[in-house]
Amino acid sequence: MLVIYWNEFGRYTLKNKLWAGRFKKGTHKVAEKFSASIDFDQRLYKEDIEGSIAHATMLANEGIILKKEADKIVKGLKQIEKEISAGKFPFREEFEDIHLNIEKRLIEKIGDVGGKIHTARSRNDQIALDMRLYLRKEIKEIIYLLNNISDHLVDLAEENIDAKIPLYTHVQRGQPILLSHQLLALFEMLKRDRARYLDCLKRVNVLPLGAGAGAGTTFPINRKLVAKLLNFPEVSTNSVDTVSDRDFIIEFISTSANLMMHLSRISEEFVLWSTKEFDFVDLGDEFTTGSSIMPQKRNPDMAELIRGKTGRVYGNQVAILTLMKGLPFSYNRDMQEDKEPMFDTVDTVKACLEVLSAMLNSIKFKSENMKEALNEGFITATDVADYLSRKGLPFRQSHEVTGKIVSYAEGKGLELMDLNISEFKKFSKLFEEDLYKYITLDGSINSRKSHGGTAKKNVLKMIKTARKEISAW
Repeated sequence: MLVIYWNEFGRYTLKNKLWAGRFKKGTHKVAEKFSASIDFDQRLYKEDIEGSIAHATMLANEGIILKKEADKIVKGLKQIEKEISAGKFPFREEFEDIHLNIEKRLIEKIGDVGGKIHTARSRNDQIALDMRLYLRKEIKEIIYLLNNISDHLVDLAEENIDAKIPLYTHVQRGQPILLSHQLLALFEMLKRDRARYLDCLKRVNVLPLGAGAGAGTTFPINRKLVAKLLNFPEVSTNSVDTVSDRDFIIEFISTSANLMMHLSRISEEFVLWSTKEFDFVDLGDEFTTGSSIMPQKRNPDMAELIRGKTGRVYGNQVAILTLMKGLPFSYNRDMQEDKEPMFDTVDTVKACLEVLSAMLNSIKFKSENMKEALNEGFITATDVADYLSRKGLPFRQSHEVTGKIVSYAEGKGLELMDLNISEFKKFSKLFEEDLYKYITLDGSINSRKSHGGTAKKNVLKMIKTARKEISAW
């Protein structure tokens, strides 16, 4: 039935509304524009069509529709996919979302039989399927990008195996370590993120189609067949929970927020190291920009932008949690707002991973400057204290004695290696000539043989283990 409603805002119609039977007046154009999601959910078109093809195949297999009808539907859907991919599809706001736009176009192309595609399903379980298909694909792409970055980090660790760098605590020089050891710390962080995405994927990879609007369906559908056609290892258990659930999106964004925190810390390290105060890395012209007023500047903008974009993903996490926190069961239109945080998180994470991967390919470490930084700041003071403790002095006393030695050397403008043995003996008779082999940079680093420590022997084992892990991915 066609109903036309006039008011001061213009003309409204119920024509083309698939739910129009219940209504006497058309949607106000302000409300129609406000409620439409086609501007952003159209990017789910491939998933929507993939799900519809599987659904039609199942309906025919179970005798709910005829096979020739299913064949006609599938052919029409494939034509629509080509139209959208070619940019020739007439998206229409009055059809609200990607589901109705495709369904209406299908009916235009093949006639009333196209309306049979919606048999035994609702937009509630349909959108849940689309988003799960979409996230499944995107998570796999994110994992692929993480694999690339992990590989770059291990390559850099191997290439710079003899480079030394200060370990900073409180942004103060603490102890000497291998640069490779710090690069492998970044590898370990991202390895945990990768594991979190893989775990998240288990919850994403559950078929929701068949839950209908939330109560299931009266038709004799075969959900296991649809799961097989769409490569879902599991089928959701409870129809109410199925259409209510957005945990999988929340978990994805939460996992992404954790990753972005790590990317931000990595970026901050490169921002600091690229300053003249540190001067440990050259990020290359390709990943830096100049100043509009200061000709000498080379700014680490790409690293800074990764650091800044972390806030977007944090915002998306708060948005999706806030969206869901007060909703009653089962589906509510508020849940339309779940897509933009999800899409933005996917786009932000992938963009950051891509630029970081490319930046790691061009980065150059300035090992001489790093070594120079190790020649100041009493960097092996802990080794002096450890030396005394190995001689039997309680560590707290060793710490106090070493502190006095540092104060003495600082007053004379000397480093620990500049002091002779007689000067050390003024503070403790336990010092012998063998002290000097422990307080060199190599001596300090290679003495840290505890599991996970920075000794070169350890780091080489870490690189070998990391290579095996990556090859298994």
